Amino acid sequence: MIHIKENKCDFCGTCVAVCPVDAIEMAEADLKIIHETCIDCDICVWVCPIDVLESRVNPEEEEVASD
Repeated sequence: MIHIKENKCDFCGTCVAVCPVDAIEMAEADLKIIHETCIDCDICVWVCPIDVLESRVNPEEEEVASD
């Protein structure tokens, strides 16, 4: 899952522009990841110029991976 690491987004719109499924919304001073739509491709993480986004493993997936 993609998460916002810190609330330091400068609202450049790069992540919104590259998201293939439109799972990132930007409104006024707010960035939102729509997890139901996100396909975890990580493109937004790679292109963010100020490292605001990160990819995290689901807690359920972590449990399976550690078994």
